[in-house]
Amino acid sequence: MNTEIQDPFDQSALTDYLEAHRASLVTTDGSYAVSVHGEVQVDGHTVAYHLIPDAGFLGKSGKWRRLSAQGKLELLRERWNAETCATLEAALADTAREVLQTAGRYGLDARRALSAFVAKYERASERIRLAQTRIREASADSKADEAAARTRAAVNLSRYPESFTVAQGMQRHFIAVLGPTNSGKTHAAMEHLAKAKSGVYLAPLRLLALENYQRLVDAGVPVSLITGEQRKIDPDARHVASTVEMLNANRPVEVAVIDEIQLLDDPDRGAAWTAAVCGVPAQTVYLLGALEARDAIESLVARVGGTLEVRELTRKTKLEMDKAPLGSLRNLMPGDVLIAFSRREVLAWRDRAIEEGHSVSAIYGSLSPEVRQAQAERFVEGHTSVVVATDAIGMGLNTPARRVIFTTDSKFDGVAEGLIPAPLARQIAGRAGRFGKHETGFVAGIDARTHKSIAQLLRQKPEPLPDTGFYVAPNLAYLQDISQATGETKLAALLELFTKHINVHDEFFLPANLSEQMEKARWLDALPLTLEDRFTLSLTPVSTRIPMLERALFDWAEARARGRTATVLRMGEVAPGRNALQRLEDLCKLYAAYAWLAYRMSDTFPDGEMAQALMLKASDEIDAMLQQQNRRSRGKPGGKQGKPQGARRGGGAGGKPRGKRPPPRHG
Repeated sequence: MNTEIQDPFDQSALTDYLEAHRASLVTTDGSYAVSVHGEVQVDGHTVAYHLIPDAGFLGKSGKWRRLSAQGKLELLRERWNAETCATLEAALADTAREVLQTAGRYGLDARRALSAFVAKYERASERIRLAQTRIREASADSKADEAAARTRAAVNLSRYPESFTVAQGMQRHFIAVLGPTNSGKTHAAMEHLAKAKSGVYLAPLRLLALENYQRLVDAGVPVSLITGEQRKIDPDARHVASTVEMLNANRPVEVAVIDEIQLLDDPDRGAAWTAAVCGVPAQTVYLLGALEARDAIESLVARVGGTLEVRELTRKTKLEMDKAPLGSLRNLMPGDVLIAFSRREVLAWRDRAIEEGHSVSAIYGSLSPEVRQAQAERFVEGHTSVVVATDAIGMGLNTPARRVIFTTDSKFDGVAEGLIPAPLARQIAGRAGRFGKHETGFVAGIDARTHKSIAQLLRQKPEPLPDTGFYVAPNLAYLQDISQATGETKLAALLELFTKHINVHDEFFLPANLSEQMEKARWLDALPLTLEDRFTLSLTPVSTRIPMLERALFDWAEARARGRTATVLRMGEVAPGRNALQRLEDLCKLYAAYAWLAYRMSDTFPDGEMAQALMLKASDEIDAMLQQQNRRSRGKPGGKQGKPQGARRGGGAGGKPRGKRPPPRHG
């Protein structure tokens, strides 16, 4: 049992302490830690830092979960306080003084070394050593050996933007349109895109790419859709709607729209947004996203070149906390959206809402974009009265809610369960209200504690994105250059070299989180495949946490290595049962991954069109199954059924389904 949920101690004290001490909770290396930011003054210089103090690790996820809210606060006070702050700042000041003195002695720019102090997910002692290494190597009298010099040259990311030659040869004008949810950020940008002679829309999700592809189609614009696993090519099109990873950096266009620009700060996917800003070859580039991205945008555009215009928007409708928590599902009303944070919880809350007489759309991350869209459309068209959803509702779904109700204020983030980040709470809550439909949006918690916690998260002042340390992932050309310079041929080793040399030799860019790619690379290196093939297979969008998908990827890689074709796996009708829905969801992912490979290795994966058809068929079956469950549950005799299996005691109608949390979702 999660003791935090039943702890009478007010968890808001933890949030208050973090805010007062310029700190936030992060997860890194399987542990919770406190990341802190501030400045030290050294010999007339102001040196910024954003780091995890060495004393700031709060324990592995299991230990953190078992602590009460009061226990968490006490541990936080012990690890981050005036004394530990003074210790950290003294160490940073000593290193900064050493760097500044060395830089002065050799006529160097100290900023390059001192920028090592700004890396919010990194341990302070490691970044101190990195600053010392940078200044030492910059001032070394003797030249590095030839092999090391070649390696550094191959990974010289100070020239990363210049590697996008088409974009760098253009005079680009950037327009940052920043504001909260429901502020109309997308409208003007998409109107300009539709009127342009040519253009590209870059989305974080296939769902958003589909939505804006359809928007352009409805406007009479010939447009193609290009995502990792799907293509709809119009031979007359000069416009493309695509996922951000599918950017074509060699095709000049008049207008580009890059959506959700605040994802620059995402360690896993932020590299795609860095590449898009550096490399999209458009005369006018719209950057759409949250207000807290402004500093980062200004810094990155100044580095890549071009002019910048910033437009800040406000919400078109009011957003207010309800005066009281929902209290009971008997108080649920048409137009409400319930938020949970796992598939299991969504389905449990859905069943309870159905028992109260509501028709329900269910939306969660492991559903395919087509199913999520179909479920959302049923709500919009009035076929269902409420929605139960995870944070998957936060992007790309038209769900004009009257009220958003949080069933919990905690979420499993892939490492541990903890308080949801304030930006996520704001993004989800912002779905309440819709201009012309619900002029005021309301937000509530299911119970008094959750209600108070969410209200406090929404009041938190947004923390600006860092204006340095933009994430970069290696493309094949970079890895081939490193291989040629070093003689190394194993993909895992090349990825490690890439990461190491960014850390030492560049201050403006940071390596993206390559851990999952490296995990796949280690076993791919054992197969007789070219570097190009291993690189492509390592990027296949499958989670190795799902056994069926892991086995499929291994079989596909072996087929490629042996020169055989891999036919798409076709499974018969899924037998009814508890796991039928999960199996269909996994099949959707399987077909999507095969289609992704079919576009890149068609000789080995010839059944791309069949995979697309099977993916859509499985999506239709999932949607039908959800609707069937909806109808079946509403038709049960006997009225109220009590709590769903796994509901926590003590929560009344606000109790929260519990149990093991699923692995993190990918997209």
